Amino acid sequence: MQRKELGIAVVGAGRIGTLRARLAAKHPSVNFLAISDRDPARARSLAEQAGADLHSRDNIEIISRPEVNAVIVSTPEGEHAAAVCKALELGKPVLVEKPIALTLADADQILATLRQTGGSLRVGYSRRFKECFLRAKEQMVQGRLGRVVGGTARVYNSRAQAFSILKRDPHATPVMDVLTYYVDLMCWFLEGNPPVEVVARGQTGIFKEAGYSAHDVTWAIVTLADGAVINLGVSYALPTRYPTLGQSDRVELLGSEGTMIIDDDHMDHLLFSEKGIPHAYVPDHHVNMAFLGSNTAGDWAVGDFWGPLGNETRAWLDHLVTGSPTVHTTPEQARINLETTVAIERAVATGKSVRLPLET
Repeated sequence: MQRKELGIAVVGAGRIGTLRARLAAKHPSVNFLAISDRDPARARSLAEQAGADLHSRDNIEIISRPEVNAVIVSTPEGEHAAAVCKALELGKPVLVEKPIALTLADADQILATLRQTGGSLRVGYSRRFKECFLRAKEQMVQGRLGRVVGGTARVYNSRAQAFSILKRDPHATPVMDVLTYYVDLMCWFLEGNPPVEVVARGQTGIFKEAGYSAHDVTWAIVTLADGAVINLGVSYALPTRYPTLGQSDRVELLGSEGTMIIDDDHMDHLLFSEKGIPHAYVPDHHVNMAFLGSNTAGDWAVGDFWGPLGNETRAWLDHLVTGSPTVHTTPEQARINLETTVAIERAVATGKSVRLPLET
């Protein structure tokens, strides 16, 4: 293995960018770290936290620095394309947060630049790096379920986090921002078997009353190329004090020779505290009872960050340094994920089935 030193630019100093930067700063191969954010105060604050060498409000300036040889793009979803394309044009590998973009046009721009440059791009679907889902993938690789004929994945969260996401970007609905994880998981488990049709229904209420177009609950039936049928559901409208600190989910796969049920609701580790338990995603929001382990990204514990986003970040950095294989989502799969979530929202809006691939 040929090992190399890394100079990392983290573009976007929000919650996920902050975690990525702090994790990168701890990696033994990272010897240069730069931070950018359109809010210079936030860029400066994160640079101080992570011990970065440089910070700026100019994303392109940071990406273009000669010391930088790899880029993490953690901007809001609608702003991914410019930063990703610039890094690829400069020949720098990129890890971008999911979804790859909010529109298929932006996704196609990114993929066109990737083809033109022959660069390296991976997309941060961190659920792949949660241990229960890694174990599940191994069972699929070993063929223990036989031919998968159906399955289900559903995810719940409280409206406190949903409102925080929607305030950041009204287009980042629970389908686009969250259900996309489970589209990706199912496509990963059933690799090479893409979605071909979507039927979906949604119900409005809480979010509509607050001025957003997002649905309180969405359920979809997705048919895959070989006829397998997958049920996907999301509700981010549970009461504000619901005990989850992130995603509470359940995944099931039904095969000709076996079945697999992954209970990821986190009800096995409960904490009740009169002092209140802070929510990692929503500032100043506390609950008295919490499902520990439900924080989507993971948790700080005994001085380090543990969980899916930590595993994913370290795996990408290790991949850059050693060339070791990685299970990060490819940009081509990320485009399928985006197309499928767009189809789900379109099916809800029209009440009709939607065929894939979409006509663009």
